[in-house]
Amino acid sequence: MTGVFVEAPITPVTEKKDLGSPVTPARRDRNLLARLRSSSVPYLYLVPALILLVVWTYRPLVQAAQLSTVSWNLLPDSPIVSVGTANYRKLFEMPDLGDAVWLTVVLIIGLLPFTVVLPVIVGGAMRRLSSRGSRIYQGLIFAPFLVAPVAGAAVWRWLLDPGSGVVNRVLGSDRNWIYDESTAQVAIIVITGWHLIGFAVLAVAAGLAGINNDYEEAAQLDGATRRQITWRITLPLLSPTLVFLVLMTVLLSAQWTFPLIDTLTQGGPARATTNIYYLLWDYGFHTFDAGRSAAAGMLLFVGFGVIAGALVWISERITFHDK
Repeated sequence: MTGVFVEAPITPVTEKKDLGSPVTPARRDRNLLARLRSSSVPYLYLVPALILLVVWTYRPLVQAAQLSTVSWNLLPDSPIVSVGTANYRKLFEMPDLGDAVWLTVVLIIGLLPFTVVLPVIVGGAMRRLSSRGSRIYQGLIFAPFLVAPVAGAAVWRWLLDPGSGVVNRVLGSDRNWIYDESTAQVAIIVITGWHLIGFAVLAVAAGLAGINNDYEEAAQLDGATRRQITWRITLPLLSPTLVFLVLMTVLLSAQWTFPLIDTLTQGGPARATTNIYYLLWDYGFHTFDAGRSAAAGMLLFVGFGVIAGALVWISERITFHDK
Protein backbone atom coordinates (compact mmCIF):
# COMPACT_ATOMS: atom_id res chain seq x y z
CA MET A 1 0.00 0.00 0.00
CA THR A 2 1.47 3.20 -1.09
CA GLY A 3 0.68 6.59 0.38
CA VAL A 4 0.84 9.93 -1.21
CA PHE A 5 2.29 12.64 0.91
CA VAL A 6 1.12 16.08 0.02
CA GLU A 7 3.31 18.87 1.33
CA ALA A 8 1.19 21.49 2.93
CA PRO A 9 1.96 25.04 1.83
CA ILE A 10 4.10 26.99 4.26
CA THR A 11 2.56 30.23 5.24
CA PRO A 12 5.27 32.84 5.80
CA VAL A 13 5.29 34.18 9.29
CA THR A 14 5.94 37.86 9.45
CA GLU A 15 7.76 39.08 12.50
CA LYS A 16 5.83 41.68 14.35
CA LYS A 17 7.98 44.65 15.10
CA ASP A 18 7.57 46.57 18.29
CA LEU A 19 7.22 50.08 17.07
CA GLY A 20 6.83 51.38 20.58
CA SER A 21 4.37 53.90 21.77
CA PRO A 22 3.53 56.69 19.38
CA VAL A 23 5.49 59.97 19.77
CA THR A 24 3.09 62.50 21.14
CA PRO A 25 3.69 66.25 21.08
CA ALA A 26 4.17 66.26 24.86
CA ARG A 27 6.82 63.55 24.63
CA ARG A 28 8.54 65.40 21.78
CA ASP A 29 8.68 68.55 23.92
CA ARG A 30 10.17 66.63 26.83
CA ASN A 31 12.89 65.15 24.60
CA LEU A 32 13.69 68.58 23.24
CA LEU A 33 13.98 70.06 26.73
CA ALA A 34 16.24 67.19 27.81
CA ARG A 35 18.55 67.76 24.84
CA LEU A 36 18.64 71.49 25.53
CA ARG A 37 19.52 70.90 29.19
CA SER A 38 22.32 68.49 28.34
CA SER A 39 23.78 70.77 25.66
CA SER A 40 23.60 73.91 27.80
CA VAL A 41 25.55 72.49 30.75
CA PRO A 42 29.02 73.35 29.34
CA TYR A 43 27.94 76.94 28.69
CA LEU A 44 26.80 77.33 32.29
CA TYR A 45 30.41 76.92 33.41
CA LEU A 46 31.33 79.89 31.20
CA VAL A 47 28.73 82.21 32.72
CA PRO A 48 30.92 83.47 35.64
CA ALA A 49 33.83 84.21 33.30
CA LEU A 50 31.53 85.95 30.82
CA ILE A 51 30.04 88.08 33.58
CA LEU A 52 33.51 89.17 34.76
CA LEU A 53 34.55 89.82 31.14
CA VAL A 54 31.55 92.05 30.57
CA VAL A 55 31.88 93.89 33.89
CA TRP A 56 35.64 94.45 33.85
CA THR A 57 36.42 94.65 30.11
CA TYR A 58 33.55 95.45 27.79
CA ARG A 59 31.66 97.79 30.11
CA PRO A 60 34.76 99.98 30.80
CA LEU A 61 35.53 99.91 27.08
CA VAL A 62 32.10 101.31 26.25
CA GLN A 63 32.46 103.90 29.01
CA ALA A 64 35.88 104.93 27.66
CA ALA A 65 34.40 105.36 24.18
CA GLN A 66 31.69 107.58 25.63
CA LEU A 67 34.20 109.53 27.73
CA SER A 68 36.37 110.21 24.66
CA THR A 69 33.60 112.38 23.22
CA VAL A 70 33.31 114.74 26.19
CA SER A 71 35.35 117.40 27.96
CA TRP A 72 35.69 116.79 31.71
CA ASN A 73 38.35 117.45 34.36
CA LEU A 74 37.39 114.47 36.59
CA LEU A 75 35.88 116.69 39.31
CA PRO A 76 32.43 115.44 40.41
CA ASP A 77 30.91 118.93 40.50
CA SER A 78 32.33 120.05 37.13
CA PRO A 79 30.10 119.92 34.03
CA ILE A 80 30.57 117.24 31.38
CA VAL A 81 30.45 118.91 27.97
CA SER A 82 29.97 116.87 24.81
CA VAL A 83 32.60 117.75 22.17
CA GLY A 84 32.15 114.98 19.64
CA THR A 85 35.41 114.07 17.90
CA ALA A 86 37.29 117.19 19.06
CA ASN A 87 39.49 115.18 21.43
CA TYR A 88 40.68 112.96 18.58
CA ARG A 89 41.45 115.99 16.41
CA LYS A 90 43.47 117.55 19.23
CA LEU A 91 45.48 114.36 19.63
CA PHE A 92 46.45 114.23 15.97
CA GLU A 93 47.35 117.93 15.99
CA MET A 94 49.62 117.62 19.02
CA PRO A 95 53.24 116.46 18.52
CA ASP A 96 53.14 114.53 21.81
CA LEU A 97 51.22 111.66 20.25
CA GLY A 98 53.67 111.13 17.38
CA ASP A 99 56.65 111.30 19.73
CA ALA A 100 55.04 108.82 22.12
CA VAL A 101 54.26 106.39 19.29
CA TRP A 102 57.84 106.59 18.04
CA LEU A 103 59.23 105.99 21.54
CA THR A 104 56.89 103.00 21.87
CA VAL A 105 58.25 101.56 18.61
CA VAL A 106 61.82 102.09 19.84
CA LEU A 107 60.89 100.42 23.13
CA ILE A 108 59.44 97.36 21.36
CA ILE A 109 62.47 97.00 19.09
CA GLY A 110 64.80 97.38 22.06
CA LEU A 111 62.98 94.72 24.10
CA LEU A 112 62.84 92.08 21.34
CA PRO A 113 66.46 90.95 21.96
CA PHE A 114 65.58 90.38 25.64
CA THR A 115 62.32 88.55 24.94
CA VAL A 116 63.19 86.59 21.78
CA VAL A 117 66.88 86.49 20.81
CA LEU A 118 68.58 85.98 24.17
CA PRO A 119 65.95 83.47 25.43
CA VAL A 120 66.51 81.32 22.34
CA ILE A 121 70.27 81.34 22.93
CA VAL A 122 69.91 80.61 26.65
CA GLY A 123 67.20 77.98 26.08
CA GLY A 124 69.36 76.19 23.51
CA ALA A 125 72.31 76.22 25.91
CA MET A 126 70.19 74.79 28.74
CA ARG A 127 69.26 71.76 26.58
CA ARG A 128 72.88 70.64 26.87
CA LEU A 129 72.80 70.76 30.68
CA SER A 130 71.70 67.95 32.93
CA SER A 131 68.13 67.87 34.15
CA ARG A 132 69.04 69.09 37.62
CA GLY A 133 71.40 71.78 36.34
CA SER A 134 68.77 73.01 33.90
CA ARG A 135 66.17 73.39 36.67
CA ILE A 136 68.60 75.33 38.87
CA TYR A 137 69.55 77.60 35.99
CA GLN A 138 65.89 78.23 35.11
CA GLY A 139 65.15 79.15 38.72
CA LEU A 140 68.05 81.62 38.84
CA ILE A 141 67.19 83.31 35.56
CA PHE A 142 63.48 83.47 36.44
CA ALA A 143 64.14 85.20 39.79
CA PRO A 144 64.14 88.81 38.42
CA PHE A 145 60.62 88.28 37.06
CA LEU A 146 59.42 87.74 40.64
CA VAL A 147 60.84 91.06 41.83
CA ALA A 148 58.23 93.81 42.13
CA PRO A 149 58.88 96.49 39.47
CA VAL A 150 58.95 99.32 42.03
CA ALA A 151 61.43 97.44 44.22
CA GLY A 152 63.55 96.65 41.18
CA ALA A 153 63.45 100.30 40.14
CA ALA A 154 64.75 101.34 43.56
CA VAL A 155 67.68 98.92 43.27
CA TRP A 156 68.49 100.07 39.74
CA ARG A 157 68.35 103.71 40.84
CA TRP A 158 71.11 102.91 43.32
CA LEU A 159 73.12 100.94 40.75
CA LEU A 160 72.89 103.75 38.17
CA ASP A 161 73.56 106.59 40.61
CA PRO A 162 75.95 109.07 38.94
CA GLY A 163 78.03 109.54 42.08
CA SER A 164 78.33 106.20 43.85
CA GLY A 165 76.59 103.80 41.49
CA VAL A 166 78.15 100.42 40.80
CA VAL A 167 77.66 100.76 37.04
CA ASN A 168 79.60 104.03 36.81
CA ARG A 169 82.39 102.68 39.01
CA VAL A 170 82.75 99.62 36.78
CA LEU A 171 82.68 101.69 33.59
CA GLY A 172 84.76 104.52 35.03
CA SER A 173 82.22 107.21 34.14
CA ASP A 174 79.99 109.73 35.89
CA ARG A 175 77.02 109.60 33.51
CA ASN A 176 73.55 110.14 34.93
CA TRP A 177 71.92 107.24 33.11
CA ILE A 178 68.35 107.86 34.26
CA TYR A 179 68.18 111.66 33.91
CA ASP A 180 70.21 111.98 30.73
CA GLU A 181 67.98 112.45 27.70
CA SER A 182 70.22 110.29 25.50
CA THR A 183 70.37 107.30 27.88
CA ALA A 184 67.10 107.36 29.84
CA GLN A 185 65.22 105.27 27.27
CA VAL A 186 68.11 102.79 27.08
CA ALA A 187 68.07 102.43 30.86
CA ILE A 188 64.32 101.73 30.86
CA ILE A 189 64.74 99.11 28.10
CA VAL A 190 67.59 97.34 29.92
CA ILE A 191 65.76 97.27 33.27
CA THR A 192 62.56 96.01 31.66
CA GLY A 193 64.49 93.38 29.70
CA TRP A 194 66.17 92.24 32.90
CA HIS A 195 62.70 91.68 34.39
CA LEU A 196 61.29 89.81 31.39
CA ILE A 197 64.13 87.59 30.21
CA GLY A 198 63.38 84.90 32.80
CA PHE A 199 59.76 84.50 31.68
CA ALA A 200 60.83 84.39 28.03
CA VAL A 201 63.48 81.73 28.74
CA LEU A 202 60.89 79.51 30.43
CA ALA A 203 58.54 79.92 27.45
CA VAL A 204 61.33 78.96 25.03
CA ALA A 205 62.34 76.02 27.22
CA ALA A 206 58.75 74.76 27.19
CA GLY A 207 58.65 75.11 23.41
CA LEU A 208 61.92 73.22 23.01
CA ALA A 209 60.68 70.46 25.31
CA GLY A 210 57.75 69.90 22.95
CA ILE A 211 60.02 69.25 19.95
CA ASN A 212 60.63 65.58 19.29
CA ASN A 213 64.32 64.63 19.39
CA ASP A 214 63.77 62.20 16.51
CA TYR A 215 63.96 65.10 14.05
CA GLU A 216 67.41 66.08 15.28
CA GLU A 217 68.66 62.49 15.34
CA ALA A 218 67.41 61.86 11.81
CA ALA A 219 69.09 65.02 10.58
CA GLN A 220 72.36 64.00 12.24
CA LEU A 221 72.22 60.63 10.50
CA ASP A 222 71.80 62.47 7.21
CA GLY A 223 74.95 64.45 7.92
CA ALA A 224 73.42 67.77 8.94
CA THR A 225 75.56 70.09 11.03
CA ARG A 226 74.49 71.64 14.32
CA ARG A 227 73.93 74.99 12.62
CA GLN A 228 71.77 73.44 9.91
CA ILE A 229 69.68 71.58 12.50
CA THR A 230 69.14 74.80 14.45
CA TRP A 231 68.15 76.96 11.48
CA ARG A 232 66.17 74.42 9.44
CA ILE A 233 64.57 72.23 12.10
CA THR A 234 64.61 73.69 15.61
CA LEU A 235 63.70 77.30 14.87
CA PRO A 236 60.87 76.48 12.41
CA LEU A 237 59.34 74.08 14.95
CA LEU A 238 59.78 76.70 17.66
CA SER A 239 58.14 79.44 15.57
CA PRO A 240 54.73 79.35 17.39
CA THR A 241 56.49 80.09 20.68
CA LEU A 242 58.55 82.87 19.10
CA VAL A 243 55.45 84.46 17.57
CA PHE A 244 53.80 84.33 21.00
CA LEU A 245 56.76 86.14 22.58
CA VAL A 246 56.75 88.76 19.82
CA LEU A 247 53.01 89.24 20.32
CA MET A 248 53.44 89.68 24.08
CA THR A 249 56.30 92.16 23.57
CA VAL A 250 54.40 94.27 21.05
CA LEU A 251 51.18 94.40 23.04
CA LEU A 252 52.48 94.68 26.61
CA SER A 253 55.87 96.38 26.45
CA ALA A 254 54.48 99.88 27.07
CA GLN A 255 52.43 98.54 29.98
CA TRP A 256 55.41 96.66 31.47
CA THR A 257 57.52 99.82 31.54
CA PHE A 258 54.88 101.99 33.23
CA PRO A 259 55.86 101.33 36.90
CA LEU A 260 59.55 101.81 36.05
CA ILE A 261 58.95 105.07 34.21
CA ASP A 262 56.65 106.40 36.91
CA THR A 263 59.17 105.51 39.61
CA LEU A 264 62.41 106.54 37.90
CA THR A 265 61.80 109.24 35.27
CA GLN A 266 58.12 110.33 35.37
CA GLY A 267 58.23 110.39 31.58
CA GLY A 268 61.33 112.60 31.41
CA PRO A 269 63.81 113.97 30.94
CA ALA A 270 62.19 116.20 28.29
CA ARG A 271 59.62 113.42 27.65
CA ALA A 272 62.41 111.09 26.49
CA THR A 273 60.66 108.10 28.12
CA THR A 274 57.00 109.06 27.59
CA ASN A 275 55.60 106.19 25.53
CA ILE A 276 52.00 105.88 24.44
CA TYR A 277 50.89 104.12 27.61
CA TYR A 278 52.43 106.70 29.92
CA LEU A 279 51.06 109.52 27.76
CA LEU A 280 47.56 108.11 28.25
CA TRP A 281 48.04 108.16 32.03
CA ASP A 282 49.63 111.63 31.90
CA TYR A 283 46.62 113.12 30.11
CA GLY A 284 44.24 111.64 32.64
CA PHE A 285 46.01 112.22 35.97
CA HIS A 286 48.49 115.04 35.38
CA THR A 287 46.56 117.41 33.13
CA PHE A 288 43.15 116.08 34.30
CA ASP A 289 41.80 115.92 30.76
CA ALA A 290 39.64 112.80 30.97
CA GLY A 291 38.25 113.13 27.44
CA ARG A 292 41.64 113.37 25.77
CA SER A 293 42.99 110.52 27.91
CA ALA A 294 40.05 108.32 26.91
CA ALA A 295 40.55 109.25 23.24
CA ALA A 296 44.22 108.25 23.48
CA GLY A 297 43.13 105.01 25.11
CA MET A 298 40.71 104.23 22.29
CA LEU A 299 43.41 104.89 19.69
CA LEU A 300 45.75 102.64 21.66
CA PHE A 301 43.10 99.92 21.79
CA VAL A 302 42.35 100.05 18.07
CA GLY A 303 45.99 100.25 17.01
CA PHE A 304 47.21 97.38 19.15
CA GLY A 305 44.07 95.40 18.27
CA VAL A 306 44.96 95.57 14.58
CA ILE A 307 48.56 94.55 15.32
CA ALA A 308 47.39 91.68 17.54
CA GLY A 309 45.03 90.42 14.84
CA ALA A 310 47.83 90.45 12.26
CA LEU A 311 50.22 88.61 14.58
CA VAL A 312 47.59 86.01 15.51
CA TRP A 313 46.90 85.44 11.80
CA ILE A 314 50.61 84.95 11.17
CA SER A 315 50.84 82.59 14.16
CA GLU A 316 47.94 80.46 12.89
CA ARG A 317 49.46 80.20 9.43
CA ILE A 318 52.84 79.23 10.85
CA THR A 319 51.27 76.61 13.13
CA PHE A 320 49.19 75.17 10.27
CA HIS A 321 52.27 75.06 8.04
CA ASP A 322 54.28 73.22 10.71
CA LYS A 323 51.55 70.63 11.09
